[in-house]
Amino acid sequence: MKKKYYITTAIAYASGKPHIGNTYDVVLADAYARYKRLSGYDVYFQTGTDEHGEKIEKKANEARITPQEYVDDIALEVRKVWDSLNTSYDKFVRTSNPSHRETVTKIFKKLYNQGDLYKGKYDGLYCTPCESFFTESQLIDGKCPDCGREVKKASEEAYFFNLNKYAKKLEEYLEKHPDFIQPVSRKNEIVNNFLKPGLQDLCVSRTSFDWGIPVDFDPKHIVYVWIDALSNYITFLGYDPDGNHSEEFKNYWPANIQFIGKDIIRFHAIYWPIMLMALDLPLPEKIFAHPWVLFGEDKMSKSKGNIVYADELAQQFGTDCVRYYLLHEIPFHSDGTFTYELFIDRINSDLANVLGNLVNRTISMCHKYFNGIVYEPIGEYEPVDLELKNIVLSTPSKVEQKMEEFKTMEALDDIFEIFRRSNKYIDETTPWILAKDLEKQDRLKTVLYNLLESIRSGAVLLQPFLPETADSIFKQLNTENRFIESINFDGMDFGIQLNQPEPLFLRINKEEKLNQILN
Repeated sequence: MKKKYYITTAIAYASGKPHIGNTYDVVLADAYARYKRLSGYDVYFQTGTDEHGEKIEKKANEARITPQEYVDDIALEVRKVWDSLNTSYDKFVRTSNPSHRETVTKIFKKLYNQGDLYKGKYDGLYCTPCESFFTESQLIDGKCPDCGREVKKASEEAYFFNLNKYAKKLEEYLEKHPDFIQPVSRKNEIVNNFLKPGLQDLCVSRTSFDWGIPVDFDPKHIVYVWIDALSNYITFLGYDPDGNHSEEFKNYWPANIQFIGKDIIRFHAIYWPIMLMALDLPLPEKIFAHPWVLFGEDKMSKSKGNIVYADELAQQFGTDCVRYYLLHEIPFHSDGTFTYELFIDRINSDLANVLGNLVNRTISMCHKYFNGIVYEPIGEYEPVDLELKNIVLSTPSKVEQKMEEFKTMEALDDIFEIFRRSNKYIDETTPWILAKDLEKQDRLKTVLYNLLESIRSGAVLLQPFLPETADSIFKQLNTENRFIESINFDGMDFGIQLNQPEPLFLRINKEEKLNQILN
């Protein structure tokens, strides 16, 4: 039986269309889901939308529609964006789903009955866009520390989660599981900025708006976002507070990896583990808090007019161009940046020049010299052949290591080293000169086979990152031999005929394209 592997993303807040920075989460998770499937795992990949809260109720009122109608529209928009980037999620969840609402109601009641929740009064400062409460000392220049917007004074009756009841247990867990939060800088942030100074009890209900899940034993209260939204990772898997869990929950929980943005790290690395401890459930294996995607040096925002939407980029440049940029240009531990100049440069240099040119040249030469027929290598391998072969055969383990460390940029660099070395191999072996010498035909067959097999092996590893591109390469190579176990340098069948070459990526006239976009 295949080993189970459960991957989640943070669910997108259904207040508006997600921009490219919001999209990084799901593309990163998708690359991991595809990679684990390629590696033989039974993967369950969940994403979706967070659909309750004061901000959504306000936006729905402004649009003169019901909150449910509003989130129905936004959820459809989010799903379209995710689909435009070819993400292979197994389930798209929505927190307005009746079954989720029912289970959240039970979770809230269970926590209350066992003494984890208590009723009190909240007096403090509230940020509506972030749906978060802050103390005066937590503000930065008098504004929300997360988004920089204005906060307002708030005072209302609320239920609170007694976090300190579990704070020591969480601290001990982090000490025993140093890899639980990745990268380590995020773990240090949680321990030093939150756990050591002491946790404040968490407000988990509201009375100042109606759009949410009512507390069944105190219906003027709405279950606040942290219990409602965070629990999606288990409710849609079939968790039942009464213990009648689904087979899906029994098979897949705990999650192996949960991808989130660094701005919501404290919710997933403090509130979420404590909630699971209170429910007596095992914690996820890892939480990876990824960096932001900035526009130049600025955070994307409508007020700055620097929003870029991933689906529009994909429509204009191609899905895999967007995927490549996100997976290759966003560093493991620091914020990445998006500019049209860098985006076009990367398409031209890596995708068109290195990969596209290699595939087109190689398949074109096979058609020109041998009518597209794949011939068996003949004779002893020369040092230059062995060097190429060794690079190809060593790459799967390198990629596996980088993926274990969440370093997709470096994993892609390792894969592209196959393509770069293959281009160099063409220059070193000069097939066009071999073709002119009848006595060198066997050598030419060997050279071309080595190139085809290197391209095929690289395409196998490329599938999680650029699935459409990999499919196109396999089609041109006329092979379905796309499994990771096939990377042994003899995966191209002898005697088959290659299909005609088709460009994978076209070079972009940078100046012309920038003028078109910016004017």
